Amino acid sequence: MAVATEKTVEEKMRELFRLQQIDSKIDQIEILKGELPMEVSDLEDEIVGLDTRITRLESQVNDLQTEISRHSANVSESEQLILRYEEQMNNVKNNREYEALMKETEMQRLEIQLSDKKSSSSQRDLDTKQATLDTTREKRDAKTTLLTTKQTELKTIIAKTEKEERKLRRQSDKQRKEIAARFLRGYDRVRTSYRNGLAVVTVERNACGGCYNSIPPQQQLEISQRKRVMICEHCNRILVDHNIEEDMATEV
Repeated sequence: MAVATEKTVEEKMRELFRLQQIDSKIDQIEILKGELPMEVSDLEDEIVGLDTRITRLESQVNDLQTEISRHSANVSESEQLILRYEEQMNNVKNNREYEALMKETEMQRLEIQLSDKKSSSSQRDLDTKQATLDTTREKRDAKTTLLTTKQTELKTIIAKTEKEERKLRRQSDKQRKEIAARFLRGYDRVRTSYRNGLAVVTVERNACGGCYNSIPPQQQLEISQRKRVMICEHCNRILVDHNIEEDMATEV
């Protein structure tokens, strides 16, 4: 049974650098998408919230309209009773009947005043709720139009990049399988710490390609020898010499 050969530090560095190159290309696609995915998601959530508010307002408007109609019906009923009592007063036989009818008439007039007062209050509430409902609908419609625009923009970008992104993600997954777990953990930890996603960088002009702090000559020499993993003391990125990409390109 063949014994697996331990990879050299140089091989490990090349694997990590190759993974970084692949992931950086994926990052470029994400940059191209920009904030669109988040904007689309936020707009969708906002529209759901506005729809919920519209439903609640519509229910409140309907309840107020029903209440105003009920007050209006009460007024009509009281007016009909007043007419009836007034007709009956023309045919009363004694003062007791007349006073009773007058009392009933006065009660119905009070009922009309109370219904009118409640109806006016409900109408004011209805006007306020209706105005809020109209404004909310306008806002929902504007957000929906904006969402459609953002979705179209995102779909256009996805259509252009989807095939390439799938290919790169497959390559990234494949490349990760070639790298030891402890190196991957460090790579992922550093990569997620920086907005540019760079965890493995080359030394350029005697400086770290990530944070641009100077690298001492002795450390640069060790990096170029590729005999041990070198970390930038300022940003914790893995450092490789600038010739590694050229060397990888000439690999058979």
